[in-house]
Amino acid sequence: MKVSQFKDKSVADLQSELLALMKELFNLRIQKGLGQFSQTHLFRNVKKNIARIKTVLREKEGSQS
Repeated sequence: MKVSQFKDKSVADLQSELLALMKELFNLRIQKGLGQFSQTHLFRNVKKNIARIKTVLREKEGSQS
C-alpha cells in the first residue's frame, strides 16, 4: 500500500492494521523456520508496510500535540 492510503485512515484503523501486519510477519517467520516458505519477497513488503504505518502514526501523534 502507499502512504497516502494510510494517511486517510483513522488512528484506530491504523493500529488494527499494524497488529494484523505484525501477526502476518510472525506467521511468515514461522513458515520460514519450518522450511515451508518460498516467497521471500513478502518479508520485504510486510516490513515496509509496518514501517509506513508506524511513520503515519507518529505524524498523527505529533500533529495532535
